[in-house]
Amino acid sequence: MSDYIENPELNEEEPKGVEQTMQDVLDEALSIEVGDTVKGEVLSIQDRQAIVGIIGGGVEGVIPYNELSAKPFEEITEILNVGDVVDLVVIKQIKDKENGSFLLSKRRVDAKAVWKDIQDKFENNVIIEAPVKDVVKGGLVVDVGVRGFVPASMVEDHFVEDFSSYKGKTLKFKIVELEPSENRLILSHKAVVALEKEANKGKVMDELVAGDIVEGTVARLTNFGAFVDLGGVDGLVHISQIAHEHVKNPGDVLTIGQKVNVKILSIDKENGRVSLSIKDTLAGPWDAIAEKAPAGSVLTGTVKRLTSFGAFVEVFPGVEGLVHISQISHQHIATPHEVLQEGQEIQVKVLEVKPEEQRLSLSIKALEEKAATEEAVVEKEVVEEYSADDSDGSFTLADLLGDQLAGLKDESEE
Repeated sequence: MSDYIENPELNEEEPKGVEQTMQDVLDEALSIEVGDTVKGEVLSIQDRQAIVGIIGGGVEGVIPYNELSAKPFEEITEILNVGDVVDLVVIKQIKDKENGSFLLSKRRVDAKAVWKDIQDKFENNVIIEAPVKDVVKGGLVVDVGVRGFVPASMVEDHFVEDFSSYKGKTLKFKIVELEPSENRLILSHKAVVALEKEANKGKVMDELVAGDIVEGTVARLTNFGAFVDLGGVDGLVHISQIAHEHVKNPGDVLTIGQKVNVKILSIDKENGRVSLSIKDTLAGPWDAIAEKAPAGSVLTGTVKRLTSFGAFVEVFPGVEGLVHISQISHQHIATPHEVLQEGQEIQVKVLEVKPEEQRLSLSIKALEEKAATEEAVVEKEVVEEYSADDSDGSFTLADLLGDQLAGLKDESEE
C-alpha cells in the first residue's frame, strides 16, 4: 500500500497499461472484417454449433452446423473437439453478441484448400478418385471435398441408359474443367477409361489369337457394322458378319453396351485392327435342316427373289429354297412374275432336302393338286352336260347323209 503512495508514477502506469491492453483488444476486434481468415480455439460444442475464441482478437465467434464441414457428418465431434485450434473465415458480424461477435466458417476454409489441391492436380494431369454421391438428370454428382459434376456423355465410352447403379461407387476421374469462384468442377470418367484402354491396348493385342471366340461389349454402331470392345481394343464386326440372315441396319440387331460373343477372324497389329464375327458363333441356319424341314412338310415362307426359272422362298432366317417354275402352278406360266411377287408370303411343300448342299426343293403346285383335280372333275361334268343338251336339238352328219342317200335311192327306183 505504501509503495502505491510513494510511487505515484508507477501507480498511474499500471491502470494506463491495462487500459492500453483493452484498447488493443478492441482495436484488434474492430480490425476483423468479413472475408478474413482467423484462427479460433474451440471453447464449447453445442447441439447445432461450435463456440470458438478468436486468437488474437479477444472475442468469440460461432460456427453454425452447416459451416462446419463440406463432408457429410452426424456428430460435430467428428469434425471438431474442445481445444482444437482451426483456421476459420469470417462470413458475418453479429449484432446480437450473446454467442459471439462473428459468424465463422470452417467449411469454406476447407473448400479453399480443396480447390487449391484440385487446381494443382488439374495442372499436373493427376487422376483423382471420388465417390458418386447422387444421380441427377444429365449426369452424376461426385464428392471430392467440393461438389463435382460428371455429364452423362463423360461417364462411359458407350451409351448407358440407367445410371442408378453408379450411386455409391468410387470411380476414377480426370479433371476437365474447374472454376473455384463459381464452384464449378467438371469431371470425366470416360477420359480415364480411354487412357486405360490405350495403355492396355498393346497387351490385349498380344493376347488375341485368330480363331478364338471371346466376349466383348458393343461400343459403337455404324451403317457398315459394329465396333466391339475386347477390353482395351475395339474390333470391327462387319454388317455381313452380324447374323446369318441379311441385316439392313446393325441397330436392328445390336444395342450399345450389349455383351456379345465374337470370333476373331484376323489381327493386324501394325495398324491396330481386329476383324470379328458374331455370325460364326451362332448356330448355322442350315444346321438340323432335315429335322426342321423334312420332305413332305408344309412351311410358310416369303418370296425373296424371282428368276426366269423359278422363285427363291425364305422358309427360315437364312434358309432359302427353290420353287422351280414347273412347281408354281398347274397351269402353264411363262414366268414366275405372272403369279408371284417379291415379299409375298406363301405356303410351300418340301419336295427334297439336301443338307450337305444347303438346298431345298419346294413346291406350291403340290399343295393345289386336290383343288386342281376337283376343278377338272367339275369342268368335265359341265362339258358332258353341255354335250348331252346340245345333241337333243341338232342333226348328226349320219342323219343328213342318210336322208340324202334315201332320196337318191327313191329316184333310181322310179
